[in-house]
Amino acid sequence: MLLGKVIGTVVASQKDIKLEGLKFQVLQLMDLNGKLTSNYVVAIDAVGAGIGEVVMYASGSSARQTSVTHNKPCDAVIMAIVDNWNMQGETVFNKTEEE
Repeated sequence: MLLGKVIGTVVASQKDIKLEGLKFQVLQLMDLNGKLTSNYVVAIDAVGAGIGEVVMYASGSSARQTSVTHNKPCDAVIMAIVDNWNMQGETVFNKTEEE
């Protein structure tokens, strides 16, 4: 599992039939210290994440393991919205402090 921040959406009017009805989100990846990196990924949103939210996502064959993405042609899926994140006793991210 990896971490990212939802920074945008992708709309594709022409896509594989198995992808119809799915929402595509643009994620800016984060390192373990909560810093945004210069890497990005487009992921299928399986949990209803919104712009600005910090999320956990899976990529590769693991991305096809959710009920939303099972047997679908995807390489990344948002599978959790992060509420808080701590490392070595320090708070890296707290959703309520961001609002």
